[in-house]
Amino acid sequence: MEQTWYNNALIYSLDVESFYDSNGDGTGDFEGLAEKLDSIAGLGATCIWLLPFYPSPNRDNGYDVMDYYNVDARLGTLGDFALFLDKANQLGIRVIIDLVVNHTSIQHPWFQQARQDRNSPFRDFYVWSDKPLKYDKQHLMFTGEEETVWTYDEAAGQYYLHRFYKEQPDLNIANPEVQQEILKIMGFWLRLGVHGFRIDAAEMLVEPYGLKDTGREQLLCFFNDMRSFMQARRPDGLLLAEVNSGPDEMQPYLHKGERMHMLFNFFVNQHIFLAFAEQKKTPLENALKALPKMERSTQWLHFLRHHDELNVKLLDKKDQEKVLNAFAPEEAMRIYGFGIRRRLAPLLGNDLQRLELAYSLLFSMPGAQMIRYGDETGMGDDLSLEGRTSVRTPMQWSPSVNGGFSKAPKEKLVHPVISSGEFSFEKVNVLAAQQNPRSLLNWLERLVTTRKQSPEIGCGNLFIIPCPHEEVMIHGYEWRGRKLFFLHNFSGQEFHIEKSLLAGESLYDVFGEASGGRDTIHLKAFQYHWLRTE
Repeated sequence: MEQTWYNNALIYSLDVESFYDSNGDGTGDFEGLAEKLDSIAGLGATCIWLLPFYPSPNRDNGYDVMDYYNVDARLGTLGDFALFLDKANQLGIRVIIDLVVNHTSIQHPWFQQARQDRNSPFRDFYVWSDKPLKYDKQHLMFTGEEETVWTYDEAAGQYYLHRFYKEQPDLNIANPEVQQEILKIMGFWLRLGVHGFRIDAAEMLVEPYGLKDTGREQLLCFFNDMRSFMQARRPDGLLLAEVNSGPDEMQPYLHKGERMHMLFNFFVNQHIFLAFAEQKKTPLENALKALPKMERSTQWLHFLRHHDELNVKLLDKKDQEKVLNAFAPEEAMRIYGFGIRRRLAPLLGNDLQRLELAYSLLFSMPGAQMIRYGDETGMGDDLSLEGRTSVRTPMQWSPSVNGGFSKAPKEKLVHPVISSGEFSFEKVNVLAAQQNPRSLLNWLERLVTTRKQSPEIGCGNLFIIPCPHEEVMIHGYEWRGRKLFFLHNFSGQEFHIEKSLLAGESLYDVFGEASGGRDTIHLKAFQYHWLRTE
């Protein structure tokens, strides 16, 4: 595989409003983010993914955009954004941003003009119908919160399509003028200095439901245009698509390396948690074997948790129930029928050994990796908050007021800080983690360093070695004559693994604390080990 910067990237995902408040108004901002960049650099992140920071009514955490060419005034100015980019570049950190173009806010000027005048050029920016069209559950993204994808607008005299909230009308992506606007938005932020875009709801962008005389392949071709546009302006740019699909549906988004550069690997993500629930390797091994072959200059992005729910829709019903029962036994922990609204540490019982196993497994997956802000310290969630806000609480920097996030009175905070229980900011915070040599944060920094010294993972050929124990997975990579091996024990049992399984290679330890002798490796409960050929 061709080696690019994103083949071996560590992407750090954050929401500016929840990261650090520099002016004491209760909301994180770009000045605060710039101030805390050293912490992100210290972890070893090579790229930051910013969630939406555009002006927005915030019906959907900023994904309802009112203006694609500006910064939400709560978070600062375009000047603050530019200074943040400057510091990130100085630290060797690239920045990608959310491109949210499946829909706009209902308050966007395009929609306001479209609804007032049928002859407006903006009328065809959206999808209208004189009566609601038939739809099925796959078109309704927020099951339990919205009951339809068609809402009647009095001013327009028609129904408009919205597959998310009714405050988020879908754009008509088949309209060439809409496509040109999307390219203009990309050009604006590329000129400011971003290195690429995370394409929100990429599956919805190519879903022709509600569109006349338009097919899926026609919409997919727009991704080629986006790729060409990017390539002409930033040859090392990244298009990262949010695609929650199985192996058979992934290839059209890559299309011989001509469309997206990278896909979120939801398929492997869900099978990781199925393997954890069963304490068996088989679900993950089968998922890895099912992945399509990647073309040159394309890559997977692997993750454990992100800003939304842990979605299990790609699993069959029986396996969905296994994961939900194991990690979300209470109804308050679930959302949308097939999602879990918890952070990683609570999911795994705040067990440091299991957390280390999960991250070791993540960093051994074929491709790049992503970490969500706060997960490096084992931050928890707040299930008393509505919906997905449960996993979007402010970053916990110290045991001081509001976890060091803000000096504002707590009633003015953008979201409540976790202030009680085992995940309270007094117990879980960056400062405490830095001072504890056995903390998850310090361990993770060592893991990231090891991952950076292991280009085989992002560039090599994956192989899986049969192991007689169904609880132990052995896999590895070969690249430029070198081999890197990984052993992961998914269970609470102990195992002795014969080194002869690793093809009799002469090996040395790379990472992990497994013990053993000349011929065997002793894996304790939920233990892992990395080895490399001499």
